[in-house]
Amino acid sequence: MAAKNLILTIAATCWLQGLFAQQLPLFTQYREFAGIINPAYINSDYFLQEYNVSFGASYRSQWMGQPGTPRTIALRGEYVLGDRRSVGGIFGGYILHDQVGPTSSTGAYGRIGGILSSDPRDGGFCMALTFGAVQHRLDATAVNLVQPGDNLAFDQTRIIPDVGAGFFYYQRIGDNNIYAGVSLPQVLGLNLTYKNGDDEYDLKRVRHYYANAGYYLYVNEESFLEPSVWLRYVKDAPISLDANLRYRINDSFWIGTGASTNKSFHMETGVILGDNIGLDNSLKIGYGFDYFFTSFGPFFGSSHEINIAYLLER
Repeated sequence: MAAKNLILTIAATCWLQGLFAQQLPLFTQYREFAGIINPAYINSDYFLQEYNVSFGASYRSQWMGQPGTPRTIALRGEYVLGDRRSVGGIFGGYILHDQVGPTSSTGAYGRIGGILSSDPRDGGFCMALTFGAVQHRLDATAVNLVQPGDNLAFDQTRIIPDVGAGFFYYQRIGDNNIYAGVSLPQVLGLNLTYKNGDDEYDLKRVRHYYANAGYYLYVNEESFLEPSVWLRYVKDAPISLDANLRYRINDSFWIGTGASTNKSFHMETGVILGDNIGLDNSLKIGYGFDYFFTSFGPFFGSSHEINIAYLLER
């Protein structure tokens, strides 16, 4: 009956959401989302320019032109404690909402970590955790079943706890900087079953393993090149790798490009409003664009992402 058709519908939806079994949200400007990807990440705005407080908001629409495709909204804040002391810390949190067809998840997380370093502004090793809860929801009215006249008898939500963990290392080398980290953003995994009479919906989300690394190569006092990679692994799926190159010019704007092994091409650009217009603090506005290409199967279209961050020193 409906249970079988529902499984088929949800399977198709999950395939659309997580091509190559990637289930957690993807990001084009992933450096701007690094605190969500890895709770131990120390924002480059801190160790490059000493902005230790930041607030950000982002919106991503993926595979535009297709019905029910992913949309992601993120709100985040961060405070880095570190001023020539052997131990520093990172504190903050974020709210992440991800909508894919009839399914959605909304999570609220706190974030806390410690930095081992003689001077956190020059480098260090950070260990951190995220902790919170996620509401998973199925909108039965938005599910189209295979057989005409079939209707779902339930529209349910579940709230479950969630924990993430990460490690991050960063270091100044002469005038340049390196960084690298590993993380497990969803330690607990997920295995839920919604039931109402004969209707049943199984939701299983497996653990994701991430690694990221990059290098800041200064070409003058205010401009640098940043090659970076983001590696993602999910059990029983091919390893996915994003490689990008970003060029920041005179602390005023940046441009970047890259590609992923999941057959997508990236472009990004952004502006930085701060000293260049007489502000004590900084406002960053970035835009990212993905184009998915393949020689087989359906065409998914492009993805668009906008990111805004406000930075200050306290």
